[in-house]
Amino acid sequence: MQNWGGKGGSVSRKWIRKGMARCIGVIAGTVLAAMIVTAQSDPGVRGGAAGAGGIIAGTSVQEAKFFDNGLTRFQQTESVSGTISGTGSGLGPTFNMDSCSGCHAQPAVGGTSPAVNPQVAVASKAGATNTVPAFITANGPVREARFKSDGGVHALYTVTGRTDAPGCTIAQPDFATAAASNNLIFRIPTPTFGTGLIEAIPDAAILANQAANAVQKAALGITGHPNRSGNDGTITRFGWKAQNKSLQIFSGEAYNVEMGVTNEDFRDERDQTPGCQFNPTPEDQTNFKLTQPQKLSSDVVMFSHFMRFLAPPTPVSSFGSVTSTSIVNGSGLFSAIGCALCHTPSLPTGPSAYGGLSNQTANLFSDLLVHHMGTLADGISQGAAGPDEFRTAPLWGLGQRIFFLHDGRTSDLLQAILAHSSTGSEASAVISNFTALTSSQQQDILNFLRSL
Repeated sequence: MQNWGGKGGSVSRKWIRKGMARCIGVIAGTVLAAMIVTAQSDPGVRGGAAGAGGIIAGTSVQEAKFFDNGLTRFQQTESVSGTISGTGSGLGPTFNMDSCSGCHAQPAVGGTSPAVNPQVAVASKAGATNTVPAFITANGPVREARFKSDGGVHALYTVTGRTDAPGCTIAQPDFATAAASNNLIFRIPTPTFGTGLIEAIPDAAILANQAANAVQKAALGITGHPNRSGNDGTITRFGWKAQNKSLQIFSGEAYNVEMGVTNEDFRDERDQTPGCQFNPTPEDQTNFKLTQPQKLSSDVVMFSHFMRFLAPPTPVSSFGSVTSTSIVNGSGLFSAIGCALCHTPSLPTGPSAYGGLSNQTANLFSDLLVHHMGTLADGISQGAAGPDEFRTAPLWGLGQRIFFLHDGRTSDLLQAILAHSSTGSEASAVISNFTALTSSQQQDILNFLRSL
């Protein structure tokens, strides 16, 4: 070794070893940093135009009038008896929000939870004295709360204290106790884009897709089955557990459960506390005094027509720094590892009375079946969907969603994917395939999903 001088005539081996260790540490740190930079990550909410919220192609002039009227009603704010300027009537006595578009707002009217949660402000609107529950935050998702013990929705708020509900006194549910006893679960709003196409998919098409690729599904442990109406036996398809049959039932139930508005489908007040019933029921009904069809129809009917003619989201071929090559690669990998066996890229609609919905291809990325999802279970059964089963969520429009999974627990798409894997989940083998991919391949799948 060369003598570099200094007192004692040479550099000590101990000093050299320390220097080498420092160099190795720097190199290792640089490599680790590079690995972190190049590791897969959610590209985040896609910017640019919403690519959603408009009317589906092929609608008639009259259908467009119903769409426009339904859109207006979907955005209408409700008060207790319509005495507040610019509002409709029927809010409460208990509720989660005071307009449909408050919950269905991202990235356009008809979507899902917006970036700023309107449930915070509505708690004290018009003098209401509600306490905002801990699980409702300004930057968190819009949520409804259910108790596992009864499976039902327990409304966040009451009209107590509001200037248009004099004398009404109702206590909010004890969410803190429910949470402490593991009796509390959440649901976030499902997007309504393209739901007319989903409604128009024949049961036979859903069943044929269920039977397809049987060998591949069996190898990956994928089963899945339809949820069905308890009366006529047909396949239900709307909601987190595919518990609702049609857009009108979906609308009527939501109007009553989320806003407290009684209607011709759900006629009874959910809370019948004396002194809190301010309107004759049903509060939303056909107005027989009018003659124009789109004006005499009830809100529920017009909500359903708005959603029926609401166009599906438009995917993009590239965005930001994400290239079309990455998106195409991700699409291929999405199918190759088995994701498409449940998130079926498309299903056909049948002959429909509505021209824009008849014999179309619905690029929904869902089989509309319910599947066992392991520890994602919410403990609630609805129809034939058990406590750990959920409908395969349609992925169209996913590129601009902020919150994921049934309860909105994450805004990170990668974490949402990984959460599909657990004991008892039909998705576990597919997620194992995903994690076996290279970081670059995983990134391509994330980029593809954010392009939808």
